[in-house]
Amino acid sequence: MADYVAGGVPERFVPRTTDARNAGETVVVAGRRRGPSVAFWGMAMLIASEVTLFGTFIGTYYYLRFENTHWPPPGTPEPRVVVPLIMVGILATSSLPMHLASGAAKRGRLWSARVFLLWALAVQCAYLVWAIHDYVHQLHASTPQDNAYSSIYYVLLGADHAHVAIGILLVAWLLWKLLRGLTMYRLNATLAVAVYWHAVNLLTLIVLGVLLSATL
Repeated sequence: MADYVAGGVPERFVPRTTDARNAGETVVVAGRRRGPSVAFWGMAMLIASEVTLFGTFIGTYYYLRFENTHWPPPGTPEPRVVVPLIMVGILATSSLPMHLASGAAKRGRLWSARVFLLWALAVQCAYLVWAIHDYVHQLHASTPQDNAYSSIYYVLLGADHAHVAIGILLVAWLLWKLLRGLTMYRLNATLAVAVYWHAVNLLTLIVLGVLLSATL
């Protein structure tokens, strides 16, 4: 039987990711990679499912908006504009250290990757603390049970905050893993988590734009 795998690549030339046990070996194996890793495609599938979820929420938001004469209804506060824009803008900057961390990991610069992840984590945690405080504060003025606007507003905002929290847990887990060194699996995880955060930041910007459209 011929010694070949899918794509006509000789099996002996296929990178053995489990053989990369340190930063140096990981860089060598990563350099032989022919395309995105399985971890990347797995994260891409997860993001696609989340985009579908948020697409459903956003579609519901605009369906309800066009079915109601007043949006938001009288007596329901309009969403604030300035502070949320500033905070979401700050959160979006975390894509930079996440990108730099993935680049540093690909080059085997473990300490740089850790520092960039800590930078990103600090920004992300600061945003989430503000977001939770603001969410609770808004619940004192209106609740999801008040009307259709409040219901979809809190669903969209809460879902976005939940994804930010999940991203923070992923970064914290990744930092803990990288404290034990760099392997091919941890490099793949770094790249996948960075992609997740790019998607979360983009979704957060979109969600904010949808919610602020009620002020137009």
